[in-house]
Amino acid sequence: MKATTNLHNLGQSLWLDNITRDLLNSGTLKCYIDELSVSGLTSNPTIFDHAVRTSATYDEDIAKKTPSAKSEEDLFFALALDDLTRAADLFRPIFERTDRVDGWVSLEVSPLLAHDTVHTVSAARSLHERGGEPNLYIKIPGTLEGLPAIEETIFAGIPVNVTLLFSPEQYIAAAAAYLSGVERRIEAGLNPAVGSVASIFVSRWDVAISKKMPRELTNRLGIAIAQRTYKAYRELLASDRFQRVANAGGRVQRLLWASTGTKDPKASDILYVKALAAPHTVNTMPETTLRAFADHGEVAGTLALDGGDSEAVLASFAAAGIDVGALAARLQDEGAASFVKSWSDLLACIDSRRAAIRKAS
Repeated sequence: MKATTNLHNLGQSLWLDNITRDLLNSGTLKCYIDELSVSGLTSNPTIFDHAVRTSATYDEDIAKKTPSAKSEEDLFFALALDDLTRAADLFRPIFERTDRVDGWVSLEVSPLLAHDTVHTVSAARSLHERGGEPNLYIKIPGTLEGLPAIEETIFAGIPVNVTLLFSPEQYIAAAAAYLSGVERRIEAGLNPAVGSVASIFVSRWDVAISKKMPRELTNRLGIAIAQRTYKAYRELLASDRFQRVANAGGRVQRLLWASTGTKDPKASDILYVKALAAPHTVNTMPETTLRAFADHGEVAGTLALDGGDSEAVLASFAAAGIDVGALAARLQDEGAASFVKSWSDLLACIDSRRAAIRKAS
Protein backbone atom coordinates (compact mmCIF):
# COMPACT_ATOMS: atom_id res chain seq x y z
CA MET A 1 0.00 0.00 0.00
CA LYS A 2 1.35 3.45 -0.95
CA ALA A 3 2.34 5.86 1.80
CA THR A 4 -0.19 8.36 0.44
CA THR A 5 -2.95 5.82 1.02
CA ASN A 6 -1.69 5.18 4.54
CA LEU A 7 -1.74 8.90 5.26
CA HIS A 8 -5.26 9.20 3.88
CA ASN A 9 -6.42 6.22 5.96
CA LEU A 10 -5.00 7.90 9.05
CA GLY A 11 -7.56 10.66 8.52
CA GLN A 12 -5.60 13.36 6.72
CA SER A 13 -6.74 14.60 3.32
CA LEU A 14 -4.10 14.92 0.61
CA TRP A 15 -4.67 17.81 -1.76
CA LEU A 16 -2.61 18.87 -4.73
CA ASP A 17 -1.14 22.37 -4.60
CA ASN A 18 -1.36 22.83 -8.35
CA ILE A 19 -3.76 23.11 -11.27
CA THR A 20 -2.94 23.34 -14.98
CA ARG A 21 -4.87 22.53 -18.10
CA ASP A 22 -2.16 20.04 -19.05
CA LEU A 23 -2.77 18.16 -15.78
CA LEU A 24 -6.42 17.88 -16.73
CA ASN A 25 -5.96 17.08 -20.42
CA SER A 26 -3.32 14.42 -19.83
CA GLY A 27 -5.36 12.57 -17.24
CA THR A 28 -2.64 13.10 -14.64
CA LEU A 29 -4.99 14.64 -12.08
CA LYS A 30 -7.39 11.71 -12.47
CA CYS A 31 -4.44 9.38 -11.95
CA TYR A 32 -3.48 11.19 -8.74
CA ILE A 33 -7.04 10.78 -7.49
CA ASP A 34 -7.24 7.09 -8.35
CA GLU A 35 -3.71 6.02 -7.41
CA LEU A 36 -2.33 8.50 -4.84
CA SER A 37 -5.46 9.23 -2.77
CA VAL A 38 -5.58 12.91 -3.77
CA SER A 39 -8.96 14.27 -2.72
CA GLY A 40 -8.83 18.00 -3.51
CA LEU A 41 -6.62 20.79 -4.79
CA THR A 42 -5.64 24.39 -4.19
CA SER A 43 -4.52 27.18 -6.51
CA ASN A 44 -3.04 30.65 -6.20
CA PRO A 45 -1.84 33.42 -8.55
CA THR A 46 1.70 32.02 -8.67
CA ILE A 47 0.42 28.61 -9.80
CA PHE A 48 -1.73 30.10 -12.55
CA ASP A 49 1.04 32.46 -13.66
CA HIS A 50 3.36 29.49 -14.15
CA ALA A 51 0.64 27.47 -15.90
CA VAL A 52 -0.23 30.16 -18.45
CA ARG A 53 3.37 31.29 -18.97
CA THR A 54 4.80 27.84 -19.66
CA SER A 55 2.07 26.29 -21.80
CA ALA A 56 0.45 27.14 -25.12
CA THR A 57 -2.60 25.13 -24.05
CA TYR A 58 -4.43 28.29 -23.05
CA ASP A 59 -3.89 30.20 -26.31
CA GLU A 60 -7.02 28.97 -28.07
CA ASP A 61 -9.17 29.82 -25.07
CA ILE A 62 -7.54 33.22 -24.70
CA ALA A 63 -8.40 34.01 -28.32
CA LYS A 64 -11.98 32.76 -27.93
CA LYS A 65 -12.72 34.57 -24.67
CA THR A 66 -10.95 37.86 -25.45
CA PRO A 67 -13.87 39.59 -27.23
CA SER A 68 -16.21 39.20 -24.25
CA ALA A 69 -13.63 39.81 -21.51
CA LYS A 70 -13.89 43.19 -19.82
CA SER A 71 -10.25 43.16 -18.64
CA GLU A 72 -7.21 40.93 -18.23
CA GLU A 73 -8.54 40.09 -14.75
CA ASP A 74 -11.93 39.07 -16.13
CA LEU A 75 -10.21 36.96 -18.80
CA PHE A 76 -8.02 35.26 -16.19
CA PHE A 77 -10.97 34.27 -14.03
CA ALA A 78 -12.73 32.86 -17.08
CA LEU A 79 -9.67 30.70 -17.83
CA ALA A 80 -9.18 29.68 -14.20
CA LEU A 81 -12.81 28.77 -13.66
CA ASP A 82 -12.76 26.56 -16.75
CA ASP A 83 -9.88 24.58 -15.19
CA LEU A 84 -11.33 24.52 -11.71
CA THR A 85 -14.82 23.46 -12.76
CA ARG A 86 -13.30 20.53 -14.65
CA ALA A 87 -11.30 19.62 -11.55
CA ALA A 88 -14.36 20.07 -9.34
CA ASP A 89 -16.24 17.57 -11.51
CA LEU A 90 -13.43 15.03 -11.05
CA PHE A 91 -13.63 15.48 -7.28
CA ARG A 92 -17.44 15.50 -7.14
CA PRO A 93 -17.77 11.76 -6.30
CA ILE A 94 -15.46 12.31 -3.30
CA PHE A 95 -17.39 15.44 -2.33
CA GLU A 96 -20.67 13.53 -2.33
CA ARG A 97 -19.29 10.36 -0.74
CA THR A 98 -17.81 12.32 2.19
CA ASP A 99 -20.92 14.48 2.61
CA ARG A 100 -19.05 17.64 1.53
CA VAL A 101 -16.11 17.15 3.88
CA ASP A 102 -13.63 16.51 1.07
CA GLY A 103 -13.35 16.87 -2.70
CA TRP A 104 -12.83 20.65 -2.82
CA VAL A 105 -11.01 22.96 -5.23
CA SER A 106 -9.99 26.55 -4.42
CA LEU A 107 -9.86 29.86 -6.27
CA GLU A 108 -8.44 33.03 -4.73
CA VAL A 109 -9.96 36.49 -4.94
CA SER A 110 -7.69 39.12 -6.45
CA PRO A 111 -4.65 39.61 -4.18
CA LEU A 112 -5.13 43.35 -4.67
CA LEU A 113 -8.07 43.04 -2.26
CA ALA A 114 -6.07 41.61 0.66
CA HIS A 115 -6.67 44.78 2.68
CA ASP A 116 -10.11 45.67 1.29
CA THR A 117 -12.97 44.14 3.27
CA VAL A 118 -15.95 45.36 1.26
CA HIS A 119 -14.65 44.45 -2.18
CA THR A 120 -13.36 41.07 -0.97
CA VAL A 121 -16.89 40.06 0.05
CA SER A 122 -18.29 41.26 -3.27
CA ALA A 123 -15.58 39.45 -5.25
CA ALA A 124 -16.07 36.21 -3.30
CA ARG A 125 -19.79 36.23 -4.00
CA SER A 126 -19.26 36.96 -7.70
CA LEU A 127 -16.61 34.27 -8.19
CA HIS A 128 -18.62 31.60 -6.42
CA GLU A 129 -21.66 32.39 -8.55
CA ARG A 130 -19.55 32.32 -11.72
CA GLY A 131 -18.00 29.02 -10.73
CA GLY A 132 -21.36 27.37 -10.20
CA GLU A 133 -19.79 24.40 -8.37
CA PRO A 134 -20.81 23.41 -4.83
CA ASN A 135 -17.28 22.14 -4.10
CA LEU A 136 -15.52 25.41 -4.92
CA TYR A 137 -13.80 27.22 -2.06
CA ILE A 138 -13.10 30.93 -2.43
CA LYS A 139 -9.73 31.79 -0.92
CA ILE A 140 -9.62 34.88 1.28
CA PRO A 141 -6.43 35.97 3.08
CA GLY A 142 -6.58 36.00 6.87
CA THR A 143 -5.29 39.55 7.10
CA LEU A 144 -6.75 42.04 9.56
CA GLU A 145 -9.06 43.36 6.85
CA GLY A 146 -9.76 39.84 5.60
CA LEU A 147 -11.25 38.66 8.90
CA PRO A 148 -14.56 40.57 8.66
CA ALA A 149 -14.74 39.56 4.99
CA ILE A 150 -14.42 35.91 6.05
CA GLU A 151 -17.26 36.30 8.54
CA GLU A 152 -19.52 38.02 6.01
CA THR A 153 -18.73 35.49 3.27
CA ILE A 154 -19.47 32.54 5.55
CA PHE A 155 -22.68 34.24 6.68
CA ALA A 156 -23.61 34.52 2.99
CA GLY A 157 -23.21 30.72 2.74
CA ILE A 158 -20.11 30.81 0.54
CA PRO A 159 -17.41 28.20 1.34
CA VAL A 160 -14.07 29.78 2.25
CA ASN A 161 -10.45 28.68 2.25
CA VAL A 162 -8.72 31.12 4.60
CA THR A 163 -5.21 31.61 3.24
CA LEU A 164 -1.97 33.29 4.31
CA LEU A 165 -2.08 32.21 7.95
CA PHE A 166 1.27 31.75 9.66
CA SER A 167 0.77 31.52 13.40
CA PRO A 168 -1.58 30.08 16.03
CA GLU A 169 -2.77 33.60 16.80
CA GLN A 170 -3.62 34.28 13.16
CA TYR A 171 -5.36 30.90 12.95
CA ILE A 172 -7.44 31.54 16.08
CA ALA A 173 -8.56 34.92 14.71
CA ALA A 174 -9.58 33.31 11.40
CA ALA A 175 -11.40 30.49 13.19
CA ALA A 176 -13.27 33.04 15.31
CA ALA A 177 -14.36 34.88 12.16
CA TYR A 178 -15.58 31.62 10.67
CA LEU A 179 -17.52 30.69 13.81
CA SER A 180 -19.07 34.15 14.01
CA GLY A 181 -20.38 33.78 10.48
CA VAL A 182 -21.82 30.35 11.28
CA GLU A 183 -23.38 31.56 14.55
CA ARG A 184 -25.09 34.38 12.68
CA ARG A 185 -26.53 31.83 10.25
CA ILE A 186 -27.86 29.79 13.16
CA GLU A 187 -29.49 32.89 14.66
CA ALA A 188 -31.02 33.72 11.28
CA GLY A 189 -32.43 30.21 10.87
CA LEU A 190 -30.09 29.40 7.98
CA ASN A 191 -28.22 26.15 7.33
CA PRO A 192 -24.98 26.39 9.36
CA ALA A 193 -23.12 23.71 7.38
CA VAL A 194 -20.85 26.01 5.37
CA GLY A 195 -17.50 24.46 4.40
CA SER A 196 -14.18 26.05 5.30
CA VAL A 197 -10.50 25.31 5.83
CA ALA A 198 -7.83 27.45 7.49
CA SER A 199 -4.45 27.29 5.74
CA ILE A 200 -1.25 27.52 7.79
CA PHE A 201 1.89 28.13 5.73
CA VAL A 202 4.77 26.06 7.10
CA SER A 203 8.03 26.01 5.13
CA ARG A 204 8.24 29.78 4.71
CA TRP A 205 9.15 30.05 8.39
CA ASP A 206 12.31 28.06 7.83
CA VAL A 207 13.21 29.88 4.63
CA ALA A 208 12.91 33.24 6.42
CA ILE A 209 15.53 32.37 9.04
CA SER A 210 17.64 29.82 7.16
CA LYS A 211 20.81 31.92 7.25
CA LYS A 212 20.54 32.91 10.90
CA MET A 213 20.17 29.63 12.80
CA PRO A 214 22.65 27.08 14.15
CA ARG A 215 22.53 23.65 12.57
CA GLU A 216 20.55 22.07 15.42
CA LEU A 217 17.66 24.49 14.78
CA THR A 218 17.64 24.21 10.98
CA ASN A 219 14.21 23.44 9.49
CA ARG A 220 12.56 23.14 12.90
CA LEU A 221 10.66 26.41 13.26
CA GLY A 222 7.88 25.73 10.75
CA ILE A 223 7.11 22.36 12.29
CA ALA A 224 7.12 23.78 15.84
CA ILE A 225 4.68 26.52 14.79
CA ALA A 226 2.49 23.87 13.17
CA GLN A 227 2.56 21.77 16.34
CA ARG A 228 1.50 24.74 18.45
CA THR A 229 -1.25 25.58 15.96
CA TYR A 230 -2.52 22.00 15.94
CA LYS A 231 -2.83 22.16 19.72
CA ALA A 232 -4.88 25.37 19.40
CA TYR A 233 -7.02 23.71 16.71
CA ARG A 234 -7.82 20.68 18.83
CA GLU A 235 -8.58 22.87 21.84
CA LEU A 236 -11.02 24.88 19.72
CA LEU A 237 -12.77 21.69 18.57
CA ALA A 238 -13.19 20.71 22.23
CA SER A 239 -14.47 24.16 23.25
CA ASP A 240 -18.03 24.89 24.35
CA ARG A 241 -18.35 27.44 21.56
CA PHE A 242 -17.61 24.95 18.81
CA GLN A 243 -19.69 22.22 20.44
CA ARG A 244 -22.72 24.52 20.42
CA VAL A 245 -22.16 25.20 16.72
CA ALA A 246 -21.68 21.49 16.01
CA ASN A 247 -24.88 20.62 17.88
CA ALA A 248 -26.75 23.04 15.62
CA GLY A 249 -25.34 21.35 12.51
CA GLY A 250 -22.17 23.41 11.93
CA ARG A 251 -19.07 21.90 10.34
CA VAL A 252 -15.45 21.73 11.42
CA GLN A 253 -13.27 24.33 9.75
CA ARG A 254 -10.42 21.94 9.07
CA LEU A 255 -6.82 22.96 9.57
CA LEU A 256 -4.83 22.83 6.34
CA TRP A 257 -1.05 22.62 6.06
CA ALA A 258 0.15 24.74 3.13
CA SER A 259 3.64 25.40 1.78
CA THR A 260 4.74 21.86 2.63
CA GLY A 261 7.27 21.42 -0.15
CA THR A 262 10.84 21.26 1.18
CA LYS A 263 12.87 24.32 0.15
CA ASP A 264 16.21 23.26 1.66
CA PRO A 265 18.03 20.97 -0.82
CA LYS A 266 19.94 19.39 2.08
CA ALA A 267 16.75 18.33 3.88
CA SER A 268 14.40 15.42 3.24
CA ASP A 269 12.02 16.04 0.35
CA ILE A 270 9.16 14.74 2.53
CA LEU A 271 10.19 16.57 5.72
CA TYR A 272 6.97 18.47 6.32
CA VAL A 273 4.56 15.81 5.10
CA LYS A 274 6.05 13.21 7.44
CA ALA A 275 6.13 15.61 10.39
CA LEU A 276 2.57 16.92 9.98
CA ALA A 277 0.56 13.72 9.77
CA ALA A 278 -2.61 14.32 11.77
CA PRO A 279 -6.27 13.30 11.56
CA HIS A 280 -8.94 15.91 10.79
CA THR A 281 -6.44 17.99 8.78
CA VAL A 282 -5.51 18.59 5.15
CA ASN A 283 -2.03 18.65 3.61
CA THR A 284 -1.85 20.41 0.25
CA MET A 285 1.45 19.67 -1.46
CA PRO A 286 3.25 20.32 -4.75
CA GLU A 287 3.41 17.53 -7.31
CA THR A 288 7.06 16.78 -6.61
CA THR A 289 6.35 16.37 -2.90
CA LEU A 290 3.27 14.23 -3.54
CA ARG A 291 5.23 11.92 -5.83
CA ALA A 292 8.14 11.75 -3.42
CA PHE A 293 5.90 10.76 -0.53
CA ALA A 294 4.15 8.13 -2.65
CA ASP A 295 7.57 6.76 -3.62
CA HIS A 296 9.44 6.67 -0.30
CA GLY A 297 7.24 8.21 2.37
CA GLU A 298 6.26 6.66 5.64
CA VAL A 299 3.72 7.43 8.33
CA ALA A 300 5.69 7.16 11.55
CA GLY A 301 3.22 8.83 13.91
CA THR A 302 0.81 11.70 14.31
CA LEU A 303 1.02 15.17 15.79
CA ALA A 304 0.59 15.27 19.56
CA LEU A 305 -2.62 16.86 20.78
CA ASP A 306 -0.65 18.85 23.37
CA GLY A 307 1.79 20.32 20.86
CA GLY A 308 4.58 17.85 21.58
CA ASP A 309 7.96 19.49 22.05
CA SER A 310 6.93 22.71 20.30
CA GLU A 311 7.21 24.96 23.36
CA ALA A 312 10.75 23.79 24.12
CA VAL A 313 11.77 24.23 20.47
CA LEU A 314 10.19 27.68 20.26
CA ALA A 315 11.95 28.68 23.48
CA SER A 316 15.24 27.79 21.77
CA PHE A 317 14.34 30.06 18.86
CA ALA A 318 13.41 32.87 21.26
CA ALA A 319 16.79 32.46 22.96
CA ALA A 320 18.39 32.73 19.52
CA GLY A 321 16.69 36.08 19.00
CA ILE A 322 13.68 35.08 16.88
CA ASP A 323 10.48 36.98 17.68
CA VAL A 324 7.88 34.64 16.22
CA GLY A 325 5.04 37.14 16.63
CA ALA A 326 6.83 39.80 14.62
CA LEU A 327 8.00 37.24 12.08
CA ALA A 328 4.44 35.92 11.61
CA ALA A 329 3.20 39.44 10.81
CA ARG A 330 6.10 39.97 8.42
CA LEU A 331 5.51 36.65 6.64
CA GLN A 332 1.83 37.45 6.16
CA ASP A 333 2.65 40.88 4.72
CA GLU A 334 5.35 39.42 2.47
CA GLY A 335 3.03 36.62 1.37
CA ALA A 336 0.35 39.11 0.39
CA ALA A 337 2.92 41.20 -1.49
CA SER A 338 4.25 38.10 -3.25
CA PHE A 339 0.78 37.19 -4.47
CA VAL A 340 0.27 40.75 -5.72
CA LYS A 341 3.49 40.47 -7.74
CA SER A 342 2.44 37.11 -9.16
CA TRP A 343 -0.95 38.59 -9.96
CA SER A 344 0.60 41.50 -11.83
CA ASP A 345 2.94 39.14 -13.69
CA LEU A 346 0.01 36.87 -14.55
CA LEU A 347 -2.14 39.65 -15.97
CA ALA A 348 0.83 41.01 -17.92
CA CYS A 349 1.45 37.53 -19.32
CA ILE A 350 -2.19 37.17 -20.37
CA ASP A 351 -2.11 40.61 -22.00
CA SER A 352 1.07 39.71 -23.85
CA ARG A 353 -0.32 36.38 -25.06
CA ARG A 354 -3.55 38.04 -26.13
CA ALA A 355 -1.63 40.65 -28.14
CA ALA A 356 0.54 37.98 -29.77
CA ILE A 357 -2.47 35.89 -30.72
CA ARG A 358 -4.24 38.94 -32.15
CA LYS A 359 -1.17 39.86 -34.19
CA ALA A 360 -0.82 36.31 -35.56
CA SER A 361 -4.47 36.05 -36.61
